Amino acid sequence: MKKGLPLPLKLLLGIVIGGAIGMWAWNAKEIAFAGNLMQVIVCAHRLMGQFVSFCVPLIVLGFICPSITKMGQNAGKLLGVALIIAYVSSILAATMSAAAGYAIVPHLGINSVEGVGERALPEAIFQLNIPQVMPVITALVLSIVIGLAAIWTKSQHTIDLLAEFQNIVLDIVNKIVIPILPFYIATTFATLGYNGTLEQFPVFLKAIIIVMLGHYIWLTVLYLVAGAYSGKSPFEVIRHYGPAYITAVGTMSSAATLSVALECANKSKVLRKDLVGFGIPLFANIHLCGSVLTETFFCFIIHLFMFGTLPSIGTMVLFIILFGIFAVGAPGVPGGTVMASLGIVESVMCANAGATPEQIATFTGTLLAIFALQDSFGTACNVTGDGALTLFLTGYAEKHGIKEAA
Repeated sequence: MKKGLPLPLKLLLGIVIGGAIGMWAWNAKEIAFAGNLMQVIVCAHRLMGQFVSFCVPLIVLGFICPSITKMGQNAGKLLGVALIIAYVSSILAATMSAAAGYAIVPHLGINSVEGVGERALPEAIFQLNIPQVMPVITALVLSIVIGLAAIWTKSQHTIDLLAEFQNIVLDIVNKIVIPILPFYIATTFATLGYNGTLEQFPVFLKAIIIVMLGHYIWLTVLYLVAGAYSGKSPFEVIRHYGPAYITAVGTMSSAATLSVALECANKSKVLRKDLVGFGIPLFANIHLCGSVLTETFFCFIIHLFMFGTLPSIGTMVLFIILFGIFAVGAPGVPGGTVMASLGIVESVMCANAGATPEQIATFTGTLLAIFALQDSFGTACNVTGDGALTLFLTGYAEKHGIKEAA
């Protein structure tokens, strides 16, 4: 059975082809075909954008709720510690990224959309509204309440039902959302090319380099802290992680890299084997520090690019706190973090900026596009960071006299 093009190549082709079509259509705007083509593209962009937004509450319910119930089945001190350190790692990585955003982004030479002269997009050939089933914040609270209640009441039937619902949502993501992403990104860049804002794209390439440096800085911090706390050499863990890092770059999926990550972690002489079997699979689902760091920094760039200002400190505090929660329940699939967080991007980042529905669609579409370009390296950071957190768990277990399990 022949395999199609890898997802990163599809996304890159979507960016190139979409941008080229948009710029050509603007230069050929006197030709009727160009205008008609852009009307179709604008319509497709809005429809796909609304469908992606429609899926966000389902993704929140489908992943956060079952994650809570699964964790509850393994409740204990180590589980609580694992949840805390994964959440703290994510929000501190986002905080570091936000600090870098305030310090670096204003000096990247970004002009706002108004500064480069936005051109009006043609009207879509028809309008179709696809409202969300519920607001994203409602879905988040509902997920937490149902998940905890299912644990408290030991409702195994509900827990099994939530697990089945997670599989359904995962199939929606894998078979519908991810396949349409290249087309959605292509239409996003076609509109950006048409309205003249694509001239700022070189700034996004600079941002990718900056966030990759941020990945390595945060991994260094994680391993140094874990090594200091456990009293063991962090180098004895990270030196085995080369194959896992490379695999994550190729798969863009923590789940797909899990077997290799387990093999790498088991080679370490300082990690307890029982905690490798417990921590590595758990952190693969709840620890997404690289993706969180990346998306936070990109939000600064797009915010300045679209609205001419950086997000306020109050907005970022709320965004980071909620983002850490969403990251815990994000699906371990390509683009899972950004997909799960689109709701708070819309309801916190864009809403506080007074964005119109059109601007929200452009913001999220641009975020998906530039996030996809580095998703491989963000996933690799996530996977490699799991080794540091497992080292921390090893130190915690030894300090608190938790015996090694068979």
